[in-house]
Amino acid sequence: MTEMVYGSNPVRVSEPVLPHWWRTIDKWTLTSVFVLFGLGLLLGLAASVPLATRNGLEPFYYVQRQAFFGGIGLVVMLAISMMPPEMVRRLGVMGFALAMVALMLLPVLGTDFGKGAVRWFSFGFASVQPSEFLKPGFVIVVAWLIAASQDLNGPPGKLLSFGLTMVVVAFLAMQPDFGQAALVLFAWGVVYFVGGASVLLIGVIGGLVTLCGLVFYNSSEHFARRIDGFLTADVDPRTQLGYAANAIQEGGFFGVGVGEGQVKWSLPDAHTDFIIAVAAEEYGLLLVLVILALYGAIVVRSLGRLLAERDPFARLAGAGMACIFGVQAMINMGVAVRLLPAKGMTLPFVSYGGSSAIAAGITMGMLLALTRSRPRGQMSDVFRRGR
Repeated sequence: MTEMVYGSNPVRVSEPVLPHWWRTIDKWTLTSVFVLFGLGLLLGLAASVPLATRNGLEPFYYVQRQAFFGGIGLVVMLAISMMPPEMVRRLGVMGFALAMVALMLLPVLGTDFGKGAVRWFSFGFASVQPSEFLKPGFVIVVAWLIAASQDLNGPPGKLLSFGLTMVVVAFLAMQPDFGQAALVLFAWGVVYFVGGASVLLIGVIGGLVTLCGLVFYNSSEHFARRIDGFLTADVDPRTQLGYAANAIQEGGFFGVGVGEGQVKWSLPDAHTDFIIAVAAEEYGLLLVLVILALYGAIVVRSLGRLLAERDPFARLAGAGMACIFGVQAMINMGVAVRLLPAKGMTLPFVSYGGSSAIAAGITMGMLLALTRSRPRGQMSDVFRRGR
């Protein structure tokens, strides 16, 4: 009787979390990530055994660690991918703050492991590279600032984001880690451009970056040595670039055969920075093209889904995440074939590295969360909210 007089409110039956997540997630991107991780383990079986032998460890020591840290990265990815954009933003801001503090402490507490650049904290059983965890949080903070600047009476988000970028780049250059600094600057440029920056302004910033490159070339021996090695016409066959180039040539289209490659016995970084050389030698150009297609699918699928996104923050942050993920892969493979100077950058989900694997999981989890299908509503709802 009461319902007849006052009416009844319809009860909304909420969909369980996992079915809702599975229905809204980009399954092609998710599948591509798992395939890349599987290929990374496959290549690790070949590339890391010689290193373990030289260090007096069990043959599959590094493969087991790669599976362990990669598994953690995948679990983190799945957990973050279930979050709404608001929670992703909070997580990114907190993660960026922690990573920035760690980056500032590197000159005092960090180590270089004999590589000439203080980039890691060593804990004996493991090491942590703060710059890997800085990148996803940085993209989130920059996207938040630029999205907020689009609101009526919003803060000067574009100016603030530029100032923050310069601070981060300065701390990375102090290590020195010019590769990560360039990647951070690129990520800011992507978010800034998608947020409505003019092409002229992007060109001016590009000129400033070139000028800074010239200054670093004349002031940093580490930077100059890598640029000179890249510009030299003749490659010393006894260097890492020489070994990698020879391995890629030997592999041909179908490769020399599983376990038959020789470059893994010569390259100290065959399981990290030059993993693609191992893939090219043993499995040939065919596997390299498959890996390229997987990274391309992740980037293109993500950007395509973001085209329909109306939330400015989700659109900006997602574009930044997708591009920084794809460009890191491009830089790693570009170095191996001498299209780019040596950067010391891993191949996401494929190269060995605990920090890299977990940070890649965080990045991809945020990207999957931001590209999930969400109700778009009616355009009239957008105008109604703006009143």
